[in-house]
Amino acid sequence: MKHQLEFEKPIIELQNKLEDLRAHPEKHSLGISFEEELQIIEKKIEETRRQIFLNLTPWQRIQLARHPRRPYTLDYLSKTFSDFQELHGDRLFAEDHAMVGGFARIGEHRVVVIGTQKGRDTKENILRNFGSAHPEGYRKALRLMRLANKFGLPIITLIDTAGAYPGVAAEERHISEAIAVNLREMMLLEVPVIAAIIGEGGSGGALGIGVADRILILENAYYSVISPEGCAAILWKDRANAAKAAAALKITANDLLELKLVDEIVPEPLGGAHTDVAGTASNLKTHLLKHLEEILALPIKERLKKRYAKFRAHGHFIEDAPVGGQLQSAPPAPPVAV
Repeated sequence: MKHQLEFEKPIIELQNKLEDLRAHPEKHSLGISFEEELQIIEKKIEETRRQIFLNLTPWQRIQLARHPRRPYTLDYLSKTFSDFQELHGDRLFAEDHAMVGGFARIGEHRVVVIGTQKGRDTKENILRNFGSAHPEGYRKALRLMRLANKFGLPIITLIDTAGAYPGVAAEERHISEAIAVNLREMMLLEVPVIAAIIGEGGSGGALGIGVADRILILENAYYSVISPEGCAAILWKDRANAAKAAAALKITANDLLELKLVDEIVPEPLGGAHTDVAGTASNLKTHLLKHLEEILALPIKERLKKRYAKFRAHGHFIEDAPVGGQLQSAPPAPPVAV
């Protein structure tokens, strides 16, 4: 393996032992045959793999979400979608390579796809700004969404970003305003909107293309208002407590589904999406098509009401001060007509 995570070491050690045995068969145990010893080690590798990946901690899942070989937006555009035609520029300032988008086809449906894109090496990461879009990236995304709305094309967004770019240049060009406008406009789009979190879903950078009728998340992705490192630095004054923060934040797929912040989890192969990119892309396609068909069946007015109610229902909390001897749960605000 080119990149090894700390918790994968037991698997790597067994794989190295297997390769060494195959390269030097004279080293095998004398009590059993060479083929039997190979089968024993292969079985042990599979058991160890299952034991590790079926019992991942929140921090380990976040490490998988950030894996450098994990498939990115452009990988899914070539495998989940077809006939992708990229569109560029926000028509206001510049082209942002951290945000990609354009026309595509999924199944029998013509759609507009938008997503954040990271780089595989230093050169590409500089070009893609490590997947953190500038204001012009979000304005480009909005331009494409308005185009989709004009021509009646469903919108699918693929989210994989640690967050919007927090630098001085982004502030000068009003990054917060760009994201805020996207939140407002996405709530009002008449076409179906589906968002899929394929890796990191960080802060407003993710939410800027994440207001949707349905929100899907890959099994080892995460969605959070702040990174575990940032949370640890604030609460414990030490980024070394990131694992503790990851557990407390409830940002993994299972936690988010339980809290009703996402609608469905897209399964990944054992070991993570990077171990079988084609299989993961196929799973994503199946889930996207299922939800797209369901949303298309809804009348526009009902679709808008459901989208609004969905986000108004977020944010359940428990009051600290007991009332009548019991803690009170604050209900969400009632939905209103769109």
